[in-house]
Amino acid sequence: MQNQEIIKIIENLKGRKNYEEKKASKLGFPSLYAYFEDKILKEKKTVEDKKKEFDEIQDQKELQNKEKSKKSCSCC
Repeated sequence: MQNQEIIKIIENLKGRKNYEEKKASKLGFPSLYAYFEDKILKEKKTVEDKKKEFDEIQDQKELQNKEKSKKSCSCC
């Protein structure tokens, strides 16, 4: 099953198609489709990783805010 998004990307390359084909073959991909498939997967993984990092940072901030609010006196 071919991804329609990748097919559209390849159709819209126009003058850059030869460049992208050379780049794909240089990187060891059997076809231009496989190259763009890998490229899209990497982008999705990067977005997911950034989202996880953001969520972890938010959780840490919430924990710090809870710890600060538990202290009632200024001497501690």
